[in-house]
Amino acid sequence: MTTSKNVLANDVEIKGSIKFSHDLIIDGKIEGEVQSDGALTVGENALIKGEIKTLTTQQAMSGWVIGLLPPVVAMFIFLVNPIYMEPLYKAVEYADAIMARAGEIAVEKGITPGKALLDHSGTDTVLIELACAERSAEVAFRKGRTDRIFETSDQWT
Repeated sequence: MTTSKNVLANDVEIKGSIKFSHDLIIDGKIEGEVQSDGALTVGENALIKGEIKTLTTQQAMSGWVIGLLPPVVAMFIFLVNPIYMEPLYKAVEYADAIMARAGEIAVEKGITPGKALLDHSGTDTVLIELACAERSAEVAFRKGRTDRIFETSDQWT
């Protein structure tokens, strides 16, 4: 993705509002509101009379931190104890299979996969079997984890 920087040179004078979405460098004179989702750089010759509404660097950085936090925590949990991430793997496997079947039904019936999933989840035998298998895998995982906890606790009594 390329980032574009727009420049308002020092010989530019604007009276009114400016709204932009990419980075902007202002070196001219503006009288009015400046609004942006991008970064604003105010040059040494710039004169702005009005309100500036842009994201600060801190706000942009906090967006990156909050966005990256879930995958980083998941990776940490996986590295510390991969067994805690196992239900996620199982859910993804069955979800893929369920969506593939919904896609097949959608092609057969000429409807969207979402509608196929909603309309046929209680009547299509393959979808029912996949949902049951997903639930059984989850129950087996929980039972296995509970059994391991009890085995460990029995060693200490």
